[in-house]
Order: sequence, then structure tokens, then C-alpha cells
Amino acid sequence: MNSTLSATTPPPTILDLAGLSLPTARLADAVLLVIDAQREYVDGHLPLPGIAQSLAVGGRLLARARAAGTPVVHVLHRGNGPLFNPSGAGFAPAAPLIPQAGEAVVHKSMANAFAGTELLDLLQKTGRHQLIVIGYMTHNCISSTVRAGLDLGYRSTIVADASGTRDLPDGQGGTIPAATVHAASLAGLADTIARIVDDEQDIAD
Repeated sequence: MNSTLSATTPPPTILDLAGLSLPTARLADAVLLVIDAQREYVDGHLPLPGIAQSLAVGGRLLARARAAGTPVVHVLHRGNGPLFNPSGAGFAPAAPLIPQAGEAVVHKSMANAFAGTELLDLLQKTGRHQLIVIGYMTHNCISSTVRAGLDLGYRSTIVADASGTRDLPDGQGGTIPAATVHAASLAGLADTIARIVDDEQDIAD
């Protein structure tokens, strides 16, 4: 094997090896799914690195979706303890990803936004089978929802810069930085599950 080539050429995904290419969803034929864009991640118990920047990117995409008439579904996590408690400020949507009148809002209590909610019914009513996904956290609720969505017939495009996660313990007394967790989570999804794009500008109208 050419060592120079192997050092500079990224490995193929399983989708690549299968000869499959996932299209990037467009606003014209997709649903924008905003997952857990809540104040808990801004000024609550779980502030995320880079949250202001990712919310700004998501806000630009949300504005474009509204202008294009794209269906928008907001998912909010409801906790029964100190995190995401409906009686606390952390449960509230984070600006600028605040639902407007006419936009569906789904409350969930598990990582997978389809579990025990009306999300599937709402998506079926749109007649669309492509999802554009933004929000938090990449390794948990985004991953769980996108994987479940594929089983239900929905293909997802995730906007990396409009999503994020947090530092995690590495199990050995150290820390895995949020950027590493985010990148690894997206890489795992890109291998077999979803299309990943960097910025909202990569989403066509």
C-alpha cells in the first residue's frame, strides 16, 4: 500500500463502498426539524461551547425556511428534574430559534424525538420525507432522532454549524472536547445514516 496515499486520503464511508450517495435536502422538499434549541444550553445548567454561533447559523436557516414556506417543527425536551424543567427558564426556546404561530411544537421526554410523541404524524401530514436537522446535542438527541427517522423512512441532512454538543468525560479521568464529540458524532452518522453539510448556505432553496 502507498503510505503517502493512505496518509492523505480519507477512508471511504460505508455508503461510499455501497455506491450510494445521499442527496442534500432542499428547503423546497424538506421539513426543518429544530431539536432542543432551549435556554438550558445557553444560560442554564448545560451551557454549550459555541452555542451563540450555532444559534445564529440556525436562525439564518430558520428565516430562510419561513420565507420559502418550508414546514418547521420545533422539538422541546421536557425534564422532570432540574434539567429542562417546564417550570424553569431552561425549558424555554432559545433565540433566535423561537417558534412562531403556525409552527408545530413537539414535547419529548426521551432522546429520540419520535418516541412517545406526535412527530411522526406531523411529518406524515406534510407529505415530505426529507429532514433538515439542526439543534442539540449532536451525540444524543440529534443522533437518536435521525437514526430513528431513517427506520421510519425519513432521510436527514444535518447542518453541522447549526448544531452542537458539550464536553464529555472520557471514562479515564479526562475530558473529550465538545468539538471532538461533535465531529465524531457527525462522522458516525455520515457513514451510513445521514448527509452532513457545514453551513446553512449549503442548503439550497
